[in-house]
Amino acid sequence: MHKPQLTPEDQARVDAVTRRGVNSVERKPFRLWTLLGVILLVLTMLSGLSYLIASIQGVV
Repeated sequence: MHKPQLTPEDQARVDAVTRRGVNSVERKPFRLWTLLGVILLVLTMLSGLSYLIASIQGVV
């Protein structure tokens, strides 16, 4: 498979675009365990709320 090569001028333009805007922002590392903890917390709270509503309505 042939991989096209950029001219130096085109590569300079590509480099200039990737250095500015959204591509140049330093980001915090992705924290998987924090995300899973938040999802588990929200799921637990929603389950408790649904159980509370069910008990108020006399279902449980």
